[in-house]
Amino acid sequence: MPLNLDTIVSLCKRRGLVFQSSEIYGGLASIYDYGPLGAAMKRNIKDAWWKAVVEDRDDMEGLDASILMHPRVWEASGHVENFNDPLVDCKACRRRFRADHIWVGIITLPDGRTEEVGPLQTSSHPEAIELARHKKFKKKDAPEGTVIDAKTVAHMGASEMARCPECGGELTESRQFNLMFRTFVGPVEQSGMQVYLRPETAQGIFANFDNVCTSMRRKLPFGIAQIGKSFRNEVTTKSFIFRTLEFEMMEIEFFVMPGTDEEWYAHWRDARFNWYKSLGMRAENLRLRDHEPDELAHYAKRCTDVEYQFPFGWSELEGIANRTDFDLKQHAQFSGKRIEYFDQPNDRHMVPYVIEPSAGVDRSFLAFLCDAYREEEVRGEKRVVLALHPDLAPIKAAVFPLLRNRPELVETARKLARGLRKRFPARYDDTAAIGKLYRRQDEVGTPLCITVDVDSLTDGAVTVRHRDTMQQDRVSIERVGDFCVDKLAAMRAEMTR
Repeated sequence: MPLNLDTIVSLCKRRGLVFQSSEIYGGLASIYDYGPLGAAMKRNIKDAWWKAVVEDRDDMEGLDASILMHPRVWEASGHVENFNDPLVDCKACRRRFRADHIWVGIITLPDGRTEEVGPLQTSSHPEAIELARHKKFKKKDAPEGTVIDAKTVAHMGASEMARCPECGGELTESRQFNLMFRTFVGPVEQSGMQVYLRPETAQGIFANFDNVCTSMRRKLPFGIAQIGKSFRNEVTTKSFIFRTLEFEMMEIEFFVMPGTDEEWYAHWRDARFNWYKSLGMRAENLRLRDHEPDELAHYAKRCTDVEYQFPFGWSELEGIANRTDFDLKQHAQFSGKRIEYFDQPNDRHMVPYVIEPSAGVDRSFLAFLCDAYREEEVRGEKRVVLALHPDLAPIKAAVFPLLRNRPELVETARKLARGLRKRFPARYDDTAAIGKLYRRQDEVGTPLCITVDVDSLTDGAVTVRHRDTMQQDRVSIERVGDFCVDKLAAMRAEMTR
């Protein structure tokens, strides 16, 4: 059966991965808290990214720029003027929607048929909604040959809109709404400077290009990478943690000589696509999709999305864009500072081109969860398993005493867990029967479970159970740490192939 997103949401709540923020007060829409195991897994994703793009390369530097920046930064980047969504309100139920999420158009399907389709509607064809996201439409009731793209919807009148998807009421004219959160620097709002919570981390990198280049004595090509929080006042949030108001990004700005940008664009497109596969994500659930010319952002020469097949359809995990020299030139113009690179071999000052791979931590988290989720029948019972790559698993090994009313077993198991924690994340648990303990760890992706039983007191050995095969090995306590390290390495090699 296809995976349902509600199944993942339930698992996250039940096993301490993700909680609704402020739940005791009724929650805050589209804001989520990562629980104990979710926080660990999220950190593992970020660590894996940082290792791949910073620690394992000799052409990358790290950065941690501030969330609040001078407001002129966002004028230079175009966010103040261009970072808008078209909105409509229902005159009857007062609900608010993005206009381009409810408009109805006609699209030609792969088999040649045409179908009326809108992003919030149910289609009779499984690919219709997906096609509608990226193609031009024929306007409803318009003459043959009349087409419209998603951007044009911002200027459409209410008479051309669909009815309210909630109550069928009449919609207002569309209007533009800026997505940046505003706040003030200063003790009194009226006299303070208006600033913004950053909607992306990239601009902090551009603003620090000279600082990093000079202090680290960097020559082109080189990149700057950072992980950090961003904020967007999205009108339409959806699909659990896929699109939220507060989220975390993993971004690279890779600076190159003009003329070499296409070569580096291809390099980063392939490298980022392969990173997901290297962490066990199934190839059939991944694809690359090039943006059509009318989809490109105002700064982009080319852009490719790494997309994942979520339970709700194919959607973006990461974008790789050739931003040309737009950003550095903009910041030079708005700041009045010279932002250039001295090309010593050619004795000239020039503005580098930029290749930007930009990934969402939260989207990656959701994709890895969905991809790892398995249901299988074992001896007539359902077993739920998260077949996570060992680098992403929150817990690498769990240790149990077979009988919690035997103090000597409990003490041996606790001592073993303390020793293992010096080498990798390990957890002691004695809060249920052994079968239930196994199932709990299966559901959170723990690769290895270790049981201390009565025989352990005489033979000095424990039973190690493997998550994916449920195979069990008898291993001496003295070498169980090395045994686990070897098994984790073997799992890592197997899932990376």
